[in-house]
Amino acid sequence: MSLADFARDRRAATSAEFALVLPLMLLFLLGIIDVGRYAWNVNQLEKAAQMGVRFAVVTNPVEGGLTTTSYVGNTSCSGGVALTPGDPICREAFGREVCTSAGCTCASSPCVSTSFQSAAFANVLARVQDFAPSVAAANLNVEYAGSGIGYAADPDMALAPVVTVALVDVDFTAISLLGITLSLPDVRRSLTMEDGTGSVSN
Repeated sequence: MSLADFARDRRAATSAEFALVLPLMLLFLLGIIDVGRYAWNVNQLEKAAQMGVRFAVVTNPVEGGLTTTSYVGNTSCSGGVALTPGDPICREAFGREVCTSAGCTCASSPCVSTSFQSAAFANVLARVQDFAPSVAAANLNVEYAGSGIGYAADPDMALAPVVTVALVDVDFTAISLLGITLSLPDVRRSLTMEDGTGSVSN
C-alpha cells in the first residue's frame, strides 16, 4: 500500500473519531453524576440540620448554664429594674453563645455561662449523623440566642432561647474533577427551646 493509498483509507475513521470524543463524553457523564451527588449532599445537610435542631430543643442543652440560671435580680430588662420571680425575661437579657466540639463561647454578651455539656453535644451530633453521616464534630455548631420568652425563677428552665444548629465547612469530593474537594454551602436551622430536658427525642 502506498502512502497515497494510506492517506485515502477511511476504514478506521469512525474508531478514530470515537477515541477523540470518548474522553469528553465520559467527563460530561461524570459531571452529571457529580451534580446529582452534590444536590443530594446539600439535601442531606438541610434535613440533618432540621432534625438536629428539633432534637436540640427537646433535650438537654449543650450550654449547661441555661438550666440553672434563674434571672432573678437581672437588670437587663425594664430600664435597669431587677427582675423578680415570675417577671418575663426580655430578649436583651441573653446575648448569643456558640457551642462547638471544643466548648461554648460567648459570641455577644450577656451570657449565662460557658458551661459545655459534652454528652448533650454528642447526642445532637449523633442525631445529625443519622441523616448526614459525612458531618464530623468539627462541622457542627449549636448556638443559643435570646428570644424574649421565659419567666424569672421558672423551676423548669427560666429562659427559652432560640436554638440554631449550623452545619459548616462540610466537604464534597467530585469524581469528575479527579477528586477535587469542594465546600458544600453552610446550613442553619433554628427553633425556640421547648422542654430542654432529657437525652432522647422522637
